[in-house]
Amino acid sequence: MRKNIFYIFLLICSVGFSQSNKIHVEVDTTNIKIGEQFQYKISVDETENVIIPKLNNLKGLEVIDTLKIDTIKNKLVQKYILTGFDSGAFYIPQQQIFIKNQAYLTDSLLINVATIAIDTTKIKKFPIKGIKGEPYQLDDFKGYIYWAIALLILIGLLVYYFIFKKKKEEKEAIVVPSLPPYEEAIQRLQELDNKLLWQNNHIKKYYSELTGIVRAYIERELKIPALESTTDELIDTLKDFDDIKSIETTKETIQKLKELLQESDLVKFAKSKPLSNEIEQDRKDAKNVIDNLKPKKEEIEDEVE
Repeated sequence: MRKNIFYIFLLICSVGFSQSNKIHVEVDTTNIKIGEQFQYKISVDETENVIIPKLNNLKGLEVIDTLKIDTIKNKLVQKYILTGFDSGAFYIPQQQIFIKNQAYLTDSLLINVATIAIDTTKIKKFPIKGIKGEPYQLDDFKGYIYWAIALLILIGLLVYYFIFKKKKEEKEAIVVPSLPPYEEAIQRLQELDNKLLWQNNHIKKYYSELTGIVRAYIERELKIPALESTTDELIDTLKDFDDIKSIETTKETIQKLKELLQESDLVKFAKSKPLSNEIEQDRKDAKNVIDNLKPKKEEIEDEVE
Protein backbone atom coordinates (compact mmCIF):
# COMPACT_ATOMS: atom_id res chain seq x y z
CA MET A 1 0.00 0.00 0.00
CA ARG A 2 2.82 2.44 0.91
CA LYS A 3 4.58 1.54 -2.32
CA ASN A 4 1.47 2.43 -4.36
CA ILE A 5 1.07 5.76 -2.52
CA PHE A 6 4.73 6.55 -3.23
CA TYR A 7 4.25 5.89 -6.98
CA ILE A 8 1.11 8.08 -7.04
CA PHE A 9 3.02 10.88 -5.32
CA LEU A 10 5.82 10.63 -7.91
CA LEU A 11 3.24 10.74 -10.73
CA ILE A 12 1.57 13.89 -9.33
CA CYS A 13 4.96 15.57 -8.93
CA SER A 14 5.98 14.68 -12.48
CA VAL A 15 2.69 16.04 -13.90
CA GLY A 16 3.03 19.31 -12.00
CA PHE A 17 6.62 19.67 -13.14
CA SER A 18 5.70 19.15 -16.80
CA GLN A 19 2.96 21.74 -16.53
CA SER A 20 5.27 24.32 -14.95
CA ASN A 21 7.80 23.79 -17.74
CA LYS A 22 5.17 24.30 -20.47
CA ILE A 23 3.14 27.19 -19.00
CA HIS A 24 4.30 30.26 -17.08
CA VAL A 25 2.23 33.07 -15.56
CA GLU A 26 3.43 36.37 -14.14
CA VAL A 27 2.26 39.85 -13.20
CA ASP A 28 4.21 43.08 -13.21
CA THR A 29 3.13 43.75 -9.61
CA THR A 30 1.23 41.97 -6.85
CA ASN A 31 0.27 45.14 -4.97
CA ILE A 32 -1.94 47.82 -6.51
CA LYS A 33 -4.18 50.65 -5.37
CA ILE A 34 -7.90 50.74 -6.14
CA GLY A 35 -8.39 51.47 -9.85
CA GLU A 36 -4.71 50.98 -10.67
CA GLN A 37 -4.00 48.74 -13.67
CA PHE A 38 -1.49 45.89 -13.89
CA GLN A 39 -0.47 43.32 -16.49
CA TYR A 40 -1.10 39.56 -16.27
CA LYS A 41 0.84 37.40 -18.74
CA ILE A 42 0.51 33.73 -19.76
CA SER A 43 3.47 32.20 -21.65
CA VAL A 44 3.24 28.80 -23.36
CA ASP A 45 6.33 26.96 -24.63
CA GLU A 46 4.45 25.82 -27.73
CA THR A 47 3.24 27.57 -30.88
CA GLU A 48 1.15 24.87 -32.56
CA ASN A 49 -2.28 23.53 -31.50
CA VAL A 50 -2.54 25.79 -28.44
CA ILE A 51 -5.88 27.10 -27.14
CA ILE A 52 -5.88 29.81 -24.47
CA PRO A 53 -9.52 30.31 -23.38
CA LYS A 54 -11.01 33.59 -22.25
CA LEU A 55 -9.84 34.73 -18.80
CA ASN A 56 -12.64 33.94 -16.35
CA ASN A 57 -13.62 33.16 -12.74
CA LEU A 58 -12.16 36.43 -11.47
CA LYS A 59 -13.51 37.61 -8.13
CA GLY A 60 -12.67 41.14 -7.03
CA LEU A 61 -10.67 41.83 -10.20
CA GLU A 62 -11.78 42.96 -13.66
CA VAL A 63 -10.30 42.51 -17.15
CA ILE A 64 -9.76 45.91 -18.78
CA ASP A 65 -8.25 44.65 -22.04
CA THR A 66 -7.13 41.40 -23.70
CA LEU A 67 -4.12 42.01 -25.92
CA LYS A 68 -3.37 40.17 -29.14
CA ILE A 69 -1.48 36.87 -28.77
CA ASP A 70 2.22 37.27 -29.65
CA THR A 71 4.75 34.64 -30.77
CA ILE A 72 8.13 35.37 -29.17
CA LYS A 73 11.09 32.94 -29.40
CA ASN A 74 8.93 29.89 -30.13
CA LYS A 75 6.49 30.84 -27.36
CA LEU A 76 2.90 32.03 -27.36
CA VAL A 77 2.39 35.01 -25.07
CA GLN A 78 -1.10 36.21 -24.05
CA LYS A 79 -1.29 39.46 -22.06
CA TYR A 80 -4.22 40.93 -20.13
CA ILE A 81 -4.71 44.31 -18.47
CA LEU A 82 -6.48 43.95 -15.09
CA THR A 83 -7.56 46.21 -12.26
CA GLY A 84 -9.51 46.07 -9.00
CA PHE A 85 -12.11 48.41 -7.54
CA ASP A 86 -12.51 46.77 -4.12
CA SER A 87 -9.81 46.63 -1.47
CA GLY A 88 -8.59 43.26 -0.26
CA ALA A 89 -6.57 40.23 -1.35
CA PHE A 90 -7.85 38.47 -4.48
CA TYR A 91 -6.61 35.45 -6.41
CA ILE A 92 -6.22 35.15 -10.13
CA PRO A 93 -7.37 31.51 -10.21
CA GLN A 94 -5.85 28.68 -12.20
CA GLN A 95 -6.60 28.92 -15.91
CA GLN A 96 -7.01 25.89 -18.18
CA ILE A 97 -4.76 25.85 -21.27
CA PHE A 98 -5.05 23.26 -24.06
CA ILE A 99 -1.84 22.10 -25.77
CA LYS A 100 -2.31 19.52 -28.51
CA ASN A 101 -5.76 18.62 -27.10
CA GLN A 102 -4.30 18.08 -23.59
CA ALA A 103 -5.43 20.32 -20.71
CA TYR A 104 -2.94 22.06 -18.41
CA LEU A 105 -3.51 24.35 -15.42
CA THR A 106 -1.64 27.56 -14.65
CA ASP A 107 -0.58 28.62 -11.17
CA SER A 108 -2.85 30.95 -9.20
CA LEU A 109 -1.53 34.38 -8.20
CA LEU A 110 -2.46 36.58 -5.23
CA ILE A 111 -3.08 40.30 -5.85
CA ASN A 112 -3.41 42.82 -3.00
CA VAL A 113 -5.65 45.82 -3.67
CA ALA A 114 -5.16 48.73 -1.25
CA THR A 115 -7.31 51.80 -0.66
CA ILE A 116 -6.00 55.28 -1.42
CA ALA A 117 -5.33 57.24 1.73
CA ILE A 118 -6.81 60.75 1.67
CA ASP A 119 -5.09 63.51 3.62
CA THR A 120 -8.04 65.60 4.85
CA THR A 121 -5.68 68.23 6.27
CA LYS A 122 -4.73 69.36 2.76
CA ILE A 123 -8.32 69.73 1.47
CA LYS A 124 -9.31 73.36 1.10
CA LYS A 125 -12.66 74.39 2.54
CA PHE A 126 -14.81 77.07 0.92
CA PRO A 127 -17.76 78.95 2.41
CA ILE A 128 -21.27 78.10 1.24
CA LYS A 129 -22.46 80.55 -1.42
CA GLY A 130 -25.96 81.83 -1.57
CA ILE A 131 -28.34 81.28 -4.49
CA LYS A 132 -28.14 84.06 -7.07
CA GLY A 133 -30.83 84.30 -9.71
CA GLU A 134 -30.22 85.64 -13.22
CA PRO A 135 -32.63 86.45 -16.08
CA TYR A 136 -32.94 83.87 -18.86
CA GLN A 137 -31.02 84.48 -22.09
CA LEU A 138 -31.00 82.85 -25.52
CA ASP A 139 -27.82 80.95 -24.68
CA ASP A 140 -29.71 79.16 -21.91
CA PHE A 141 -31.87 77.43 -24.51
CA LYS A 142 -29.19 76.57 -27.10
CA GLY A 143 -28.83 73.03 -25.81
CA TYR A 144 -32.58 72.39 -26.09
CA ILE A 145 -32.66 73.89 -29.59
CA TYR A 146 -29.86 71.58 -30.79
CA TRP A 147 -31.61 68.54 -29.30
CA ALA A 148 -34.89 69.53 -30.96
CA ILE A 149 -33.19 69.87 -34.38
CA ALA A 150 -31.45 66.50 -33.98
CA LEU A 151 -34.76 64.88 -32.99
CA LEU A 152 -36.54 66.32 -36.05
CA ILE A 153 -33.76 65.04 -38.34
CA LEU A 154 -33.99 61.58 -36.77
CA ILE A 155 -37.77 61.52 -37.21
CA GLY A 156 -37.37 62.57 -40.84
CA LEU A 157 -34.87 59.79 -41.54
CA LEU A 158 -37.14 57.21 -39.93
CA VAL A 159 -40.13 58.41 -41.97
CA TYR A 160 -38.05 58.26 -45.17
CA TYR A 161 -36.84 54.74 -44.41
CA PHE A 162 -40.11 53.18 -43.34
CA ILE A 163 -42.32 54.85 -45.97
CA PHE A 164 -40.37 55.69 -49.09
CA LYS A 165 -37.25 53.55 -49.06
CA LYS A 166 -39.06 50.41 -47.91
CA LYS A 167 -41.62 50.73 -50.71
CA LYS A 168 -38.83 51.21 -53.24
CA GLU A 169 -37.02 48.11 -52.01
CA GLU A 170 -40.20 46.05 -52.22
CA LYS A 171 -40.68 47.09 -55.85
CA GLU A 172 -37.06 46.35 -56.76
CA ALA A 173 -36.93 43.07 -54.87
CA ILE A 174 -36.68 40.03 -57.11
CA VAL A 175 -37.85 36.72 -55.74
CA VAL A 176 -35.22 34.08 -56.53
CA PRO A 177 -36.31 30.51 -55.89
CA SER A 178 -33.83 28.85 -53.54
CA LEU A 179 -32.04 25.70 -54.65
CA PRO A 180 -32.56 22.39 -52.84
CA PRO A 181 -30.11 21.97 -49.91
CA TYR A 182 -27.83 19.48 -51.69
CA GLU A 183 -27.58 21.46 -54.93
CA GLU A 184 -26.96 24.69 -53.03
CA ALA A 185 -24.17 23.07 -50.98
CA ILE A 186 -22.44 21.66 -54.09
CA GLN A 187 -22.69 25.05 -55.83
CA ARG A 188 -21.22 26.84 -52.81
CA LEU A 189 -18.36 24.32 -52.63
CA GLN A 190 -17.52 25.03 -56.27
CA GLU A 191 -17.63 28.79 -55.63
CA LEU A 192 -15.30 28.30 -52.64
CA ASP A 193 -12.84 26.35 -54.82
CA ASN A 194 -12.82 29.19 -57.35
CA LYS A 195 -11.82 31.73 -54.68
CA LEU A 196 -8.44 29.98 -54.12
CA LEU A 197 -8.44 31.10 -50.47
CA TRP A 198 -6.06 28.60 -48.92
CA GLN A 199 -3.78 28.76 -51.94
CA ASN A 200 -3.36 32.48 -51.14
CA ASN A 201 -2.71 31.78 -47.44
CA HIS A 202 -6.25 32.66 -46.27
CA ILE A 203 -6.54 29.33 -44.45
CA LYS A 204 -8.67 30.58 -41.55
CA LYS A 205 -11.26 32.14 -43.90
CA TYR A 206 -11.24 28.99 -46.07
CA TYR A 207 -12.07 26.68 -43.15
CA SER A 208 -14.69 29.10 -41.85
CA GLU A 209 -16.51 29.09 -45.21
CA LEU A 210 -16.01 25.33 -45.75
CA THR A 211 -17.54 24.32 -42.41
CA GLY A 212 -20.21 27.01 -42.85
CA ILE A 213 -21.33 25.34 -46.08
CA VAL A 214 -21.51 21.94 -44.39
CA ARG A 215 -23.36 23.32 -41.35
CA ALA A 216 -25.85 25.22 -43.55
CA TYR A 217 -26.54 22.05 -45.56
CA ILE A 218 -27.18 20.04 -42.37
CA GLU A 219 -29.46 22.76 -40.98
CA ARG A 220 -31.58 22.93 -44.14
CA GLU A 221 -31.61 19.22 -44.91
CA LEU A 222 -32.08 17.80 -41.39
CA LYS A 223 -33.96 20.78 -39.83
CA ILE A 224 -31.55 21.17 -36.87
CA PRO A 225 -29.77 24.37 -35.67
CA ALA A 226 -26.35 23.34 -36.99
CA LEU A 227 -25.09 26.91 -37.51
CA GLU A 228 -25.60 27.85 -33.85
CA SER A 229 -24.45 24.53 -32.33
CA THR A 230 -20.95 23.80 -31.06
CA THR A 231 -18.99 20.93 -32.56
CA ASP A 232 -19.82 18.57 -29.69
CA GLU A 233 -23.51 19.55 -29.63
CA LEU A 234 -23.89 18.96 -33.38
CA ILE A 235 -22.10 15.60 -33.31
CA ASP A 236 -24.18 14.42 -30.32
CA THR A 237 -27.40 15.40 -32.12
CA LEU A 238 -26.41 13.50 -35.28
CA LYS A 239 -25.48 10.43 -33.23
CA ASP A 240 -28.89 10.54 -31.54
CA PHE A 241 -30.61 10.82 -34.94
CA ASP A 242 -28.52 7.92 -36.23
CA ASP A 243 -29.39 5.79 -33.19
CA ILE A 244 -33.12 6.19 -33.79
CA LYS A 245 -32.65 5.73 -37.54
CA SER A 246 -34.17 9.09 -38.47
CA ILE A 247 -31.34 9.89 -40.89
CA GLU A 248 -29.45 7.97 -43.54
CA THR A 249 -25.72 8.05 -42.80
CA THR A 250 -22.86 6.02 -41.37
CA LYS A 251 -20.76 6.30 -38.24
CA GLU A 252 -17.74 6.90 -40.49
CA THR A 253 -19.49 9.95 -42.02
CA ILE A 254 -20.27 11.40 -38.58
CA GLN A 255 -16.65 10.79 -37.54
CA LYS A 256 -15.35 12.56 -40.66
CA LEU A 257 -17.62 15.52 -39.87
CA LYS A 258 -16.34 15.63 -36.29
CA GLU A 259 -12.69 15.61 -37.42
CA LEU A 260 -13.41 18.33 -40.02
CA LEU A 261 -15.09 20.61 -37.45
CA GLN A 262 -12.32 20.00 -34.89
CA GLU A 263 -9.67 20.83 -37.48
CA SER A 264 -11.56 24.03 -38.33
CA ASP A 265 -11.70 24.98 -34.61
CA LEU A 266 -7.93 24.51 -34.32
CA VAL A 267 -7.33 26.70 -37.39
CA LYS A 268 -9.67 29.47 -36.18
CA PHE A 269 -8.80 29.51 -32.47
CA ALA A 270 -5.34 27.93 -32.12
CA LYS A 271 -3.73 29.26 -35.34
CA SER A 272 -3.13 25.73 -36.64
CA LYS A 273 -1.79 25.56 -40.21
CA PRO A 274 -2.64 22.27 -41.98
CA LEU A 275 -0.53 21.07 -44.88
CA SER A 276 -1.78 21.27 -48.47
CA ASN A 277 -2.64 17.58 -48.68
CA GLU A 278 -4.55 17.81 -45.37
CA ILE A 279 -6.57 20.77 -46.65
CA GLU A 280 -7.41 18.91 -49.86
CA GLN A 281 -8.48 15.87 -47.83
CA ASP A 282 -10.71 18.06 -45.62
CA ARG A 283 -12.34 19.43 -48.81
CA LYS A 284 -13.02 15.85 -49.95
CA ASP A 285 -14.39 14.97 -46.50
CA ALA A 286 -16.79 17.93 -46.64
CA LYS A 287 -18.15 16.70 -49.99
CA ASN A 288 -18.35 13.16 -48.58
CA VAL A 289 -20.37 14.36 -45.57
CA ILE A 290 -22.83 16.22 -47.82
CA ASP A 291 -23.18 13.16 -50.08
CA ASN A 292 -23.76 10.72 -47.21
CA LEU A 293 -25.85 12.67 -44.72
CA LYS A 294 -29.53 12.60 -45.68
CA PRO A 295 -32.89 12.54 -43.91
CA LYS A 296 -34.87 9.29 -43.89
CA LYS A 297 -36.69 8.77 -47.18
CA GLU A 298 -39.99 8.17 -45.40
CA GLU A 299 -39.72 11.57 -43.72
CA ILE A 300 -39.03 13.29 -47.04
CA GLU A 301 -42.10 11.67 -48.60
CA ASP A 302 -44.25 12.72 -45.61
CA GLU A 303 -43.11 16.36 -46.03
CA VAL A 304 -43.93 16.28 -49.75
CA GLU A 305 -47.41 14.90 -49.06
